[in-house]
Amino acid sequence: MDADLTISLLGQMRVLVAGSEAVLPASRKARALLAFLVATGRPHRRERLCELFWDLPDDPKASLRWALSKLRRAIGSPEESHIVADRERVFFDPGGVRIDIQDIRSALLDPERDIPLGTLEHMVRQLDDSFLDGLDDAGDEAFNAWLAAERADVDSGRVELLKRILAHPDTAPLAAGKWLALLRSIDPYTADALEQRTVSRPIAQSSEMSSYLPGKAGKNGVLERLARARAHAVRAQKIGFCDVPDGTRIAHATIGTGPPILKAANWLTHLEFDWASPIWGQCFADIAGNRSFIRYDERGCGLSDWEVQDLSFEAFVEDLEAVADTLGLQRFPLIGISQGCAVSIEYAARHPDRVSGLILISGYAAGWRLLATPEEQARRDAVIKLTELGWGTDNPAYRHIFSQTFMPDAAPADLDWFDEFQRRSTSPANAARFQEAFGHIDVRDRLAHVDVPTIVFHSREDQRIPLELGQALAAGIPNAEFVPLDSRNHILVDREPALDVCTRKIRGFLKKHGI
Repeated sequence: MDADLTISLLGQMRVLVAGSEAVLPASRKARALLAFLVATGRPHRRERLCELFWDLPDDPKASLRWALSKLRRAIGSPEESHIVADRERVFFDPGGVRIDIQDIRSALLDPERDIPLGTLEHMVRQLDDSFLDGLDDAGDEAFNAWLAAERADVDSGRVELLKRILAHPDTAPLAAGKWLALLRSIDPYTADALEQRTVSRPIAQSSEMSSYLPGKAGKNGVLERLARARAHAVRAQKIGFCDVPDGTRIAHATIGTGPPILKAANWLTHLEFDWASPIWGQCFADIAGNRSFIRYDERGCGLSDWEVQDLSFEAFVEDLEAVADTLGLQRFPLIGISQGCAVSIEYAARHPDRVSGLILISGYAAGWRLLATPEEQARRDAVIKLTELGWGTDNPAYRHIFSQTFMPDAAPADLDWFDEFQRRSTSPANAARFQEAFGHIDVRDRLAHVDVPTIVFHSREDQRIPLELGQALAAGIPNAEFVPLDSRNHILVDREPALDVCTRKIRGFLKKHGI
């Protein structure tokens, strides 16, 4: 038997033969027949298969023979086929075949099996795809009933995976809240029962959160983390709104207690989704451990107004000013990431009395319209056009253009999360407008006006903003400290060593300057 065969039954059915995708018959009935044989894993009478997929007055037996012939050619040679048939029965031999749903079910058979957290998260995301998507009504009512039962089993598998993720010692506190919310959307009774067991005593103050970061869970493990994650997600995050002079409504959120620290908005944010991100979750939890951590969605994305006339750098600065003024922030450190660095620099130059320190990560002083080569500008123009055409579609390829340049070394599951996060955070038109606006940023003449302690971080092999732009940023700000990071990611992701270096250096910077 051919051992190099992979079959995916989650989402639209796919078959890979020796790493290349097999061209399955266009007939939905033929593909449904293959899926049914693979998923059931047992012999079926020819008469029964004819009843499931073909109606009279057609010739069901001839249709079955035709379908089996087409399927054999698609997934193997006539001499070596996994489809075994005699005069009475048809059977799919699974020997040496990888089948995605079967791999997941096998992993869940042993409740004591130690499955890495990343594997669990990948499997639960696989189950987000509908079982045999697109094959509804490919057979008779009995086939549809079987398909519904299989999809119910998939939901049961998701529940079991989510319970294991929530019980895993490496699950970060903020991420636990996200997984609990997903569990509640599938099985609210199990989610409520699990949550009630975790909140059997009063929730501790959010300033204790840093004691329950990964690897520091204590003997109560998931109970402690889940209680704090739920408290942080639902109770501690306070979302409010403020108006910018042009009438735009800006959403802001505060997590934690203690001295304030404000993060400028960057591409892209959504206050309801990004707090539990597999990308920013660990960093957010660390910052919120002993401070009031304030974030906001800039105009055009997240919970802020999407329908806006002005989507410019000046407007981005005004958004930041409105949030700081509304919350009555007198003096605070300011964090900028990517284009948020330029916004933070402009704010610090305008309001030196209010900014106690600048933390700049993966930033630049001038946009691609000003510094990029003609070839690079043409490439970015093409990407903007693709964004306008495909951003809002179900095909993640358009958004993946950004994900891969932002985080080339991120895990596939994290890239998938970021793809979907971007789609839910803004419209196709705004995504294109943001890219154009970022290209015209220019604060090079403002760097010398920054008169606050500043630390600049930049990945050595940043695939989106080259290292030299980060170095130029630090060189232009008086007495700025520059910290290169060993990473290729523009946005640092949880679990990579560079993020640990960055958060440790941030803590040291704040302590050193007493801010």
